[in-house]
Amino acid sequence: MTTNDSQPTKSTVGNFNVSGINHLALVCHDMQRTVDFYSGVLGFPLVKTIELPGDMGQHFFFDIGNGDCLAFFNFPNAPEPAPGIASPDPNTFFDPSAELVTAVASMNHVAFNVDADEIEALRDKLIDAGVRCTPILNHDDSARGIAREIHPGVFVRSVYFYDPDGIMLEFAAWTRAMRPDDVRHAPGKAADKTADRVAAVAD
Repeated sequence: MTTNDSQPTKSTVGNFNVSGINHLALVCHDMQRTVDFYSGVLGFPLVKTIELPGDMGQHFFFDIGNGDCLAFFNFPNAPEPAPGIASPDPNTFFDPSAELVTAVASMNHVAFNVDADEIEALRDKLIDAGVRCTPILNHDDSARGIAREIHPGVFVRSVYFYDPDGIMLEFAAWTRAMRPDDVRHAPGKAADKTADRVAAVAD
């Protein structure tokens, strides 16, 4: 994202020549607290502010790099958060057995792309800023999906944390390019889930 007339050049993909995320719009409880966290702690520049018509609230945009933005609505009459439904529950996430499932059409978490060589230092910066976060997790294709050590099968390294409203965030660092064999599973279908539930009840 730039604040002048020039925009960065991006590669495009798909039938509609999409070049990434323009912005992801979330909802916050307190816009000042959100600005303090995203600009003050994470250092994302605030690049656009909007007062919505009819006293509907505000809509603010933060530059997250590469021409992309993270945006927040602040609605005065927004419903209360629904952790465990609309988002992972921050009260249980740091438990290794925590449930990560959220509702259909929910926004489970936001992952920010970072450099693999910097992820340890970035985690340290989060801790220094008083942000509770996970250890660095090495995601691989093992049965557990996480390796204790880095090895050639690790494809991304992650640190997870929460914003002041309980939105789960992630610093994610790709460690290798995706290969043809990285796509090897058939997509699940809603009918499969229904069948699983019926079988569970029958048992």
